[in-house]
Amino acid sequence: MRFAHDVETVRFAERQLMARLPEGALMQRAAAGLAAACADLLGKTYGARVTLLVGSGDNGGDALYAGARLARRGAGVTALLLSPDRAHPGGLAALRAAGGTVLDAQVENATELVGRADLVVDGIVGIGGKGGLRPRAAELADAARGLVVAVDLPSGVDADTGEVRGEAVRADATVTFGTYKPGLLVDPARAYAGALRLVDIGLELNETDAQLEALQYADVAALLPEPSGESDKYRRGVVGVVAGSARYPGAAVLAVAGALHGGAGAVRYVGPAADSVLARFPETLVSAGPPAKAGRVQAWAIGPGLGDDASGLHDVLASDVPVLIDADGLRLADPATVRARTAPTVLTPHAGEAAALLGVTREEVEAERLTSVRELASRYAATVLLKGSTTLVAPPDDTHPARVNPTGTAWLATAGSGDVLSGLTGSLLAAGLDPLDAASVGAHLHGLAARHAADGAPISAQDVAGALRGAWRDVTENRFA
Repeated sequence: MRFAHDVETVRFAERQLMARLPEGALMQRAAAGLAAACADLLGKTYGARVTLLVGSGDNGGDALYAGARLARRGAGVTALLLSPDRAHPGGLAALRAAGGTVLDAQVENATELVGRADLVVDGIVGIGGKGGLRPRAAELADAARGLVVAVDLPSGVDADTGEVRGEAVRADATVTFGTYKPGLLVDPARAYAGALRLVDIGLELNETDAQLEALQYADVAALLPEPSGESDKYRRGVVGVVAGSARYPGAAVLAVAGALHGGAGAVRYVGPAADSVLARFPETLVSAGPPAKAGRVQAWAIGPGLGDDASGLHDVLASDVPVLIDADGLRLADPATVRARTAPTVLTPHAGEAAALLGVTREEVEAERLTSVRELASRYAATVLLKGSTTLVAPPDDTHPARVNPTGTAWLATAGSGDVLSGLTGSLLAAGLDPLDAASVGAHLHGLAARHAADGAPISAQDVAGALRGAWRDVTENRFA
């Protein structure tokens, strides 16, 4: 599992550790890791041109000490001080002693120095920074033509939320200390961070205090349902799918395709697209409906392609089993009814649907993804899977961290891919996973299947569904990789 902690938690852990270490030892640990990462990226340190963009905080000190280490290895290091009177004195002394050059960032040739550098180190603002870069810092950051390495996180992004309000550094790599910060894993800030490298500096952080977590292969493999010798199709779970309409029969086919690959033993379909579903998947158990008379299920997935037909929603929402609501179902479901359910509910909106549910614009949701998914989960008393460039899953309360999905590809932005995800996640619910795990594992497998199917080229939703078996196998075979 990959964990991310908020600024307050990190600061507390830093204070606890610094109280037990010699003065300056913690910064030296961070600087050593930063310098090593920079040297790796450069390949050849001797003769390399390195420019440090140095602010007034500890990140500036980290950059200066790391610059001193690079200078001692033969790099030509120049520090541009954005706040000369408040730059870290120990770091300045170390860089000068190593033969580095220190200049005021206001000098006329500062942008030229940045533009000629093989590597630019962003030590402008630390994890406590709020808002975008000031004009001079933004001008210098924009002048970079070589590799850009951010210290702890790119300056100008919000460490706790991933929001970017103004100009920010676009890094090729970010070297972060002690733990990941939520903003490094969540768009839009994630797009500014580049490749991530975590440096262990000895912070004592509890996993239970994390604000965000990301499942890795081993975590997903441990959660995947696995039949035993005593299993039969009903003991493995039955998922009911209510989807499709005369206008959108394909939505039903795609949702069933996802459900058949999610670990449940059987799929019941209820809806007007039965002929289309059976033609593609004859193993499906088809019912004319209503859902209450379709037979026993362990979970329902409802919504894809329903159009304006809300007739099945009452039965599904009144059931005592987990329910996943997607697409048109999100628009048709009564919020009060959803909140009043005693069995778990999972909502799977994209940004536009989330915006409609929250009464805000799509742009606001995309700019504040972590805040939005948490607000939706709280408002609807449901687990929410917010689809998009960063797929997030939030539980209905604060007893467990939200999760960010590390898999996927931009090629997933194709019609019907969300229908596949709905069926897949509904099947995982029926197989016995709790809502947070089902949504997280569903998103992980769905994103991984898309990567396998795409291989750098456009894909369809059917391609994603067809690649789910391979994604499942990939996770289980490489759980210890």
